[in-house]
Amino acid sequence: MKLHLYNSLSKRKEVFKPIIDGAVGIYTCGPTVYDYSHIGNFRTFVFEDLLKRWLLHLEYDVLHIMNITDLDDKTIARAKRENTDLGSITNRFTNYFLKDLEWLKIIPANQFPRATKSINRIIQIIKVLLEKKHAYVESDGSVYFDIQSYPDYGSLAKVNIKNKKAITRVIDDEYSKESPQDFALWKGWKEEDGEVVWDSPWGKGRPGWHIECSAMSFEALGPHFDIHCGGVDNMFPHHENEIAQSICYTENKFVNYWLHSEFLLVDGAKMSKSLGNFYTISDLKDIGFSSESVRYQLLIGHYRSKISFSFSKKKESDKIIQKLINFRSLLRENNAQVENDNALPRSYFEFRNAMNDDLNVPKALGIFFSWMKKEAIRIKNGSCSEISINLAWNYLNAFNSIFALIPEKKLDVPEKIKNLINLRENARIEKDWSLSDELRKAINDEGWIVEDTSSGQNLKKDDRIKY
Repeated sequence: MKLHLYNSLSKRKEVFKPIIDGAVGIYTCGPTVYDYSHIGNFRTFVFEDLLKRWLLHLEYDVLHIMNITDLDDKTIARAKRENTDLGSITNRFTNYFLKDLEWLKIIPANQFPRATKSINRIIQIIKVLLEKKHAYVESDGSVYFDIQSYPDYGSLAKVNIKNKKAITRVIDDEYSKESPQDFALWKGWKEEDGEVVWDSPWGKGRPGWHIECSAMSFEALGPHFDIHCGGVDNMFPHHENEIAQSICYTENKFVNYWLHSEFLLVDGAKMSKSLGNFYTISDLKDIGFSSESVRYQLLIGHYRSKISFSFSKKKESDKIIQKLINFRSLLRENNAQVENDNALPRSYFEFRNAMNDDLNVPKALGIFFSWMKKEAIRIKNGSCSEISINLAWNYLNAFNSIFALIPEKKLDVPEKIKNLINLRENARIEKDWSLSDELRKAINDEGWIVEDTSSGQNLKKDDRIKY
């Protein structure tokens, strides 16, 4: 099965055909760096990471751009509240965000452009939109996009403006689709903006939020590229406005595939500080979550379905991660190695078809874990050939390159256990099997399992998980 993706613009699954064979350009809306990103944000970022990893697995050359919104109403308000400059705020929270990305094992974008670095391109785009009568200047020096000048306005979010008796203007960056309005491309300077100001042909001011992403995507990927991603909350007004201004500017296609991830719920409810269910990555670390456990909870549902994050699911996700660790150990104990040409078992091709069906993760995970359980039993029963073990090793590695659910760090083994292992190794060398068994029991009593393999003792944590 070829890769099919659900296009939010056409509202249907489409066969993915890149503009350039073998290459994919992706633009993903990054954070607005006025505060810490929360797990709702990371639901989208982890989905985008999965999409990117799958495209890389399919051997596409991926150019991924994730913008940093370091200039908007929120960043300016935070700087004013803390009585500091804009750069101090945005640099601080950009660094926190990048550290969170690394902890969650999200492959970094090829480029992280910042809105403040694209002012010249923004001004140039606005000039053209004014020349083409898609925009107009107000008396305060603000420039607005005329949504009625673009006949297809509302096609992404299914907003109908044809029967609107009057269209008003909105200076704010965010508003609801129940009230579509002409939006600000350039905001004339106001006292609350302080020193956040640039010169333009129509007066001092700063760009609106929506025009920033068009400028940054043009600079990094050109005027026409393959995939644009974001959360469903970005569909309107942000992505709707991006489409309108970009197509009116170039008079050509803008993006071929729009992909949006659904909201993340927490314990079945919308995340809210007032409900006390608003969590950052730092919060989850403090509670004891591993990056793999968080990734699993954020990936387990289909990206176009709401999923619910819960502390009560931590034990379940930890068990899944441990099963993967145990299966990897089992393969290593049986001298698994990469099979020629990275050959794969039959189950992989069912898994691949599920992933090619608009990243059907629930089905793909079901296929993989069902296979893993059966394969583990076969290996333990001694009914697996050397080739089958090697194919399993290839499959596991392929799976982990896509989902990144197996911890990369070695076990943090206490000194006491290390000493017991060394004593037992000496007992085995001396063929003192009685002492060896006593030491094995002592290690087990401490919550560890030691197994003898052809390459020596293998140690793993005893989590009492059975296949």
